[in-house]
Amino acid sequence: MKLTRFGHSCVLVEDSGARVLLDPGTLSNGFEGLRGLTAVLVTHQHADHLDPVRVAELLEVNPEAALYLDEGSASTVELPHTVVRAGSRFDVGTSVAVFGAEHAVIHPDIPTVANVGYLVGGRFFTPGDAFTVPDADVEVLGVPVAGPWQKVSEAIDYLRAVSPGRALPVHDGTLSMPAMYWGQLDRLGQTRFDAVEPGGGALSV
Repeated sequence: MKLTRFGHSCVLVEDSGARVLLDPGTLSNGFEGLRGLTAVLVTHQHADHLDPVRVAELLEVNPEAALYLDEGSASTVELPHTVVRAGSRFDVGTSVAVFGAEHAVIHPDIPTVANVGYLVGGRFFTPGDAFTVPDADVEVLGVPVAGPWQKVSEAIDYLRAVSPGRALPVHDGTLSMPAMYWGQLDRLGQTRFDAVEPGGGALSV
């Protein structure tokens, strides 16, 4: 099995002749030139995991690739696809098993969305934006390292709970995007929020 990252949570899994792309979203780049894909798998509908425009373009040049989506993502694309849920199992040249149901809680005031994790080839598991512990042995875990829904202690505990042989860091694109966190504070903090860029702004009070 060969794993290639294209930024954030986008990973190409090559296994037994299969070429499976996971979570091609807006924070990922370079996957647009891939050819010979057998499947595209999406964990959930958030833009950093699913860019509908680029996915449509990718599938146009990979006509043999099948698209698999969680229930929430299915309403955001106008492409042939298969909806998957926890317990789904299918073959795309390598085996895929689906675990989990919901996105981790960002804040109680924000409704959760559907989110699934994929165990590909019986070896590599990516959970999307959740801390799903699959009922299966995991050789390599795509462990989310940063996001507005998690703290580092949770990532550590997640690694301990899954206990993979190896870990591949994913969901790290938000580390260079403070505005993603500012937005949540601005909307939900119930106070005036003044974001000042380092070195380029000042706040008069």
